[in-house]
Amino acid sequence: MADSGSGEAAPAAQPQGSPGGPGWWERLRRRGAGLAAVPWARALGLLAALGLLYWLRVPLRLRDNLAAVTVFLSTLTPKFYVALTGTSSLISGLIFIFEWWYFQKYGTSFIEQVSVSHLRPLIGGVENSPPVPGFSANNGENETNRQSLSECKVWRNPLNLFRGAEYSRYTWVTGKEPLTYYDMNLSAQDHQTFFTCDTDSLQPSDTVMQKAWRERNPQARIKAAYQALELNNDCATAYVLLAEEEATTIIDAEKYFKQALKAGETVYRKSQHCHPQNSQHEAQLRRDTNVLVYVKRRLAMCARKLGRIKEAVKMMRDLMKEFPLLSMLNIHENLLEALLELQAYADVQAVLAKYDDISLPKSAAICYTAALLKARAVSDRFSPETASRRGLSTAEINAVEAIHRAVEFNPHVPKYLLEMKSLILPPEHILKRGDSEAVAYAFFHLQHWKRIEGALNLLHCTWEGTFRMIPYPLEKGHLFYPYPSCTETADRELLPTFHDVSVYPQKELPFFIHFTAGLCSFSAMLAVLTHQFPELMVIFAKAEFHQHPLERKQNGCENCIMLETQKGLESPRGGTKTSEMNKPDLEPKPCISRERGWELLVGLLTPNMSTIQKRNCLCSLSAGCEAQSSVKRRSGDNGSAKVNASAPVHSLYVVVCP
Repeated sequence: MADSGSGEAAPAAQPQGSPGGPGWWERLRRRGAGLAAVPWARALGLLAALGLLYWLRVPLRLRDNLAAVTVFLSTLTPKFYVALTGTSSLISGLIFIFEWWYFQKYGTSFIEQVSVSHLRPLIGGVENSPPVPGFSANNGENETNRQSLSECKVWRNPLNLFRGAEYSRYTWVTGKEPLTYYDMNLSAQDHQTFFTCDTDSLQPSDTVMQKAWRERNPQARIKAAYQALELNNDCATAYVLLAEEEATTIIDAEKYFKQALKAGETVYRKSQHCHPQNSQHEAQLRRDTNVLVYVKRRLAMCARKLGRIKEAVKMMRDLMKEFPLLSMLNIHENLLEALLELQAYADVQAVLAKYDDISLPKSAAICYTAALLKARAVSDRFSPETASRRGLSTAEINAVEAIHRAVEFNPHVPKYLLEMKSLILPPEHILKRGDSEAVAYAFFHLQHWKRIEGALNLLHCTWEGTFRMIPYPLEKGHLFYPYPSCTETADRELLPTFHDVSVYPQKELPFFIHFTAGLCSFSAMLAVLTHQFPELMVIFAKAEFHQHPLERKQNGCENCIMLETQKGLESPRGGTKTSEMNKPDLEPKPCISRERGWELLVGLLTPNMSTIQKRNCLCSLSAGCEAQSSVKRRSGDNGSAKVNASAPVHSLYVVVCP
């Protein structure tokens, strides 16, 4: 219904069938695309095209044009073939290099992507159906996209290192940046989320720190932190920034964090006792809670790095009891690593029983720690030869299944645990089931696998068996969801450029890369052969593209092929080429097989063959038998002619039957 209050007049409606009507071309394209999808419609269209071509054969003079093309091909010189094959080899080589570079950078074929994205819609491969009110035809696709986005969510690394005391020292020693700009930008966003709130404008020190977290230059951030401390000596976030970025040792970082803990506890108690029921004070309490939890966690990590492991375990347990709702910070992964260092495997099993739940998000630390505990029970006496003879016991089956479960969740970890790939410093953010998570796990847990005798041997013997259970990991998983296809792109953003990112599943080279490589090699070979043997390549070209109908009639064989040499060969007696001679009439000769003809042609390409041997091959091709060097050109009763091998040959016809 038209809006009666509209100030503009509606345009006059056009008839639905008129060409100028709205969507006329769109409707016509849809109908054409619908007919193109029907097999019988495609066959009928092909027959109609062939019939139209046959009907237009006389007006278009197809036979004369075909004859002209044949004459043109027969007059081409060897230089043309050299230039043609060389140019095609160069072009196909450039296409091959570009395809390889595009595949290495983006993981797909450029030609295939252009064909699917641009050419397919033009020929009607994508049908745009009108949306139905109240129903979306892409509900399943949207759900898949949402699941893919959730699986490709980037998480804060619970075991991330200190920038000043660890990452910066690595840069000073090696000259390489262990953190990417994308990773540091995510950390800046986390700091603004955890350590700022809407009430920062009320405190000058908090306002300075709010600007400090947005600075890209580390020195500018450190300078702003000192300015905040001058305004307020109890600014906990300023001590946090100095501990993370200015401290060059773990001991210095621990001192700053202790000062931050003292200031943070004071601010947290004030926020607890005197916050009214409004959104601003709730945000301030949430900010103070985040600061306190962050400081206590980093203090526990400092104690772990300085060797005070029992103290670190106690601090982590107290933190988890005090703030049980902050499980998203994954403090239990820090606790698991510390307990493994103490070799308190019973306590590790108790933590796994609480957090290895189907309703909680999994991680490589949980899955591989569970596999390590089950492998510990059988790894010391496991032998592949013994297991193949007597079979696996129940405990060994459980250990193998746990390893398969862990490998299915993150297939990149075994390469680092088995030292098949070199380790780097873990990033500050990781992607679940990705290479970044594998690097972070193996960096801290490799020593725990080495400590248990036979654990790595059991992993080495069994981890590849996982891939037989999930032949199509991107489509269907065994115990988990299908493996996300977005991990490679995210890992390349999180990990430094000098690291070789692990890709799963391994992508096969596209068809067009094989095709361009073969085309480049074939055309290059033709260019070299044409340059080295121009006369013989002309013979080869005419054998494929030029046929002589008169000779086929004389020999009574429709499949005979005629080869003609355009230049004479040098006389074996050292004579020069004679003047042009008339083409002799050949008598019907017994045809030789095509295989024998190709053998003789290949013999002509042999570099060390003498001129007499080449002439004998040509005579064998022409007469169907070995040429006699003493035979002279003469005419028989039927007017036929034979070839004299001692005379220079100007035009030679070769008859080869399949």
